[in-house]
Amino acid sequence: MPLSGTCLTLRRPAHPGEGRHPTLSAEAPMFSHSDRRPIALGLDPDPSHRMALAWAADEAVRRRVPMRVVLAEEAPVEGSAWRHILPVREDWNEAFNKAGRHALEEATAFVTARHPELEVSTVLAEGDPVSVLREQSRSASAVVLGSRHLSRTQEVFGSASVALPVMAHTHCPMVVVPEPEHTTQSPAYYVVGVDGSEHSAAAVDFAFAEAALRGAELRALLVWEPSPLRSVQGKKPPREYRRLLAETVAGRQSHFPEVNLRHELVVGHPVQVLAHASAHALGLVVGTRGHGGFRDMLLGSVSQGVLHHARCPVIAVPKSR
Repeated sequence: MPLSGTCLTLRRPAHPGEGRHPTLSAEAPMFSHSDRRPIALGLDPDPSHRMALAWAADEAVRRRVPMRVVLAEEAPVEGSAWRHILPVREDWNEAFNKAGRHALEEATAFVTARHPELEVSTVLAEGDPVSVLREQSRSASAVVLGSRHLSRTQEVFGSASVALPVMAHTHCPMVVVPEPEHTTQSPAYYVVGVDGSEHSAAAVDFAFAEAALRGAELRALLVWEPSPLRSVQGKKPPREYRRLLAETVAGRQSHFPEVNLRHELVVGHPVQVLAHASAHALGLVVGTRGHGGFRDMLLGSVSQGVLHHARCPVIAVPKSR
């Protein structure tokens, strides 16, 4: 869908001592077709929640790509329950633009203080955040959201109310970063969920590359959840699951010999197993669709459980297009 909004680009002083803060100016077109696709960050305007912003900035520096900070909000619908307390449309637009620009300026100041060399652009868009971020994923190398580990009934930008529908149609990997920051273990490692599907294979490819980028180890997990409700004919013996796991990771390690790989067949419930494995991981990598132990990973209870209970960034990787 076309976006209604403003694309702002961070302008840097010509000389290091010229000006204390970056300035923002409008620029078109909205999307860059450069090979250096940016990391796109769905901004939480609350300045006390900066973990996802910091993660995205650090990742952009590691990948040597630009960063794009995106703030979107949908205008109130005429006749909605808020009609008695919301200003008229013109006043809302003015307030949204003023508050949005201020939030983006604060975000860019935070990023440039952390990484002065990072190229940063910003997008202020009026529209449904889900639709805006889906569109942004077309030109991004990854989309990053924050998560406050809210209850299942609470909904804010960056919670499952946004993350799950964005995940459903993202064109690039999507990362959900928890608040507050988790504690990683030494040696650092990533966890990747494996089920033998094409989407799982894409997740494994991404996990190897990310582990190599961070100098981390990689744990490939296939979760086997025995169920008395399944027919005996429908069950695979453990050796078949081990073969499936070995075949999924076979050949990939030759491209990343520096990555120490451990692959494990684990019996249990996928949410519990993955949440436990994520406790000290740099990231949990999953495919956006799958089968077997990861069936309904996208919109079912497993995906919601992972987003609510994982204690590290969750990276959802779509199948290569």
